[in-house]
Amino acid sequence: MLAKEIYDKYEVVVGLEIHAQLQTKSKAYSADSTAFGAAPNSNVSPISLGHPGTLPRFNEKTLEYGVRLGVACGSKITYENQFARKNYFYADLPKGYQITQDTTPLCTGGKVLIKDENGQDKYIGITRIHMEEDSGKSIHDLDPYNTLIDLNRAGVPLVEIVSEPDIRSAQEAYNYVTEVRKLVRYLEICDGNMEEGSLRCDANVSVRLKGNKEFGERTETKNLNSIRNVFRAIEYETKRQIEVLESGGSIHMETRGFDAVKGETISQRSKEMAHDYRYFPEPDLQAVFVKDEYVNTIKESLPPLPNELFDRYTKELQLSAYDAEIITEDKAFALYYEELTKHTKNYKAAANWMMGAVKSYLNENALSIDEFPIAPKTIAEIISLIDEGAINNSIANQKVFPALLEKPNSSAKAIAEENNWIQESNSDAIDEFIEAAIAKFPEKVEEYRNGKVGLLGLFMGEVMKASKGKADPKLATQLLKGKLDK
Repeated sequence: MLAKEIYDKYEVVVGLEIHAQLQTKSKAYSADSTAFGAAPNSNVSPISLGHPGTLPRFNEKTLEYGVRLGVACGSKITYENQFARKNYFYADLPKGYQITQDTTPLCTGGKVLIKDENGQDKYIGITRIHMEEDSGKSIHDLDPYNTLIDLNRAGVPLVEIVSEPDIRSAQEAYNYVTEVRKLVRYLEICDGNMEEGSLRCDANVSVRLKGNKEFGERTETKNLNSIRNVFRAIEYETKRQIEVLESGGSIHMETRGFDAVKGETISQRSKEMAHDYRYFPEPDLQAVFVKDEYVNTIKESLPPLPNELFDRYTKELQLSAYDAEIITEDKAFALYYEELTKHTKNYKAAANWMMGAVKSYLNENALSIDEFPIAPKTIAEIISLIDEGAINNSIANQKVFPALLEKPNSSAKAIAEENNWIQESNSDAIDEFIEAAIAKFPEKVEEYRNGKVGLLGLFMGEVMKASKGKADPKLATQLLKGKLDK
């Protein structure tokens, strides 16, 4: 371990390669199902197994989803898309090669907006986005003596998103993967479940002295399967490379793995052992041509994207950055809020209900917002009743909201009226409760008038108790103070 000032002399340079499995019903070049969780080796056929005499057929949804992502990132869409064979041998690659794109990636350029370590906006450039197919899965922990192979995943369509080396910290890498995952979910092209392998990340990491323009030698840490592990692997690899350089050593280009238990990267393959993939054109697939009309149609069909919604919520609706970030984390959650704001102008109250009562209910019951029983219009009605002074926040949260969960098709006003929860705003009626509270604690009245103003809460508690929570708190406080200050 070196002194902190030694580490501070260096900066890390990171480029990420994210593989996103596309949510198509069939595989990239065959009709086999892509359903996750099927019995091992059941979603296969002679085509996905690469048997002699079989021919691949391109899945158009792969193209559509790839273009959707490219348009959302502001990338240039390639007109003529050629396919290539990437040749290497591995037990879970049944054909002995992978169909991918080499010289004509579907998308080039573009950028993703993230927050840097100081919370400031920063764009991470995109080098390319290309289409390819996934390999199968090797399973090492079910049999003590053998590696098991499940080829269900072989042939599932992917897009590989290759970033520019614009990332300068593990936190920025964490934020970038978070934004990409959010984006593919909003576009509904990938579920982003890193635990299931739907989204995987390789990190290219190098270090250099601050102020240097030339990049240092890089290593590639493969198959990081959680955003947290992306952060941990880059943190470890940054420190490791600095310590090697400071001890007089040099960094060698190599492939490394990440041991999540130890929190360490481990050398797997040196540059000398790196694969020669021998790319050559895929002879069984024709080029796919993408016309401007097709791109424009997809552009017009895009849903609102998270950064667009974030800007609207913070600028137009005047929400805090924190509120906007929480609401836009999940597309369905954001769309519920969008619908809610069509029925109320109290945008802050709407955000508070979303992040408070609604989110708590979903978390406690392990539900998604799609399964939430109360319609946005009804939540807006609760907000309206509070704003009008008909009910207070405590009645709304503790009584009206739970009652609506039981009867979601009822109106908030009807439930409040049926249960006699409408707030008492008649000053004469509230006066009676105040007089009773003052009469109950005459000695406390004297203490209050002698400067112990904190006792106001005691009297208010008695007023709310006597009114069974129905007294308008603002009016009651005003009237109570008037009586006590005499």
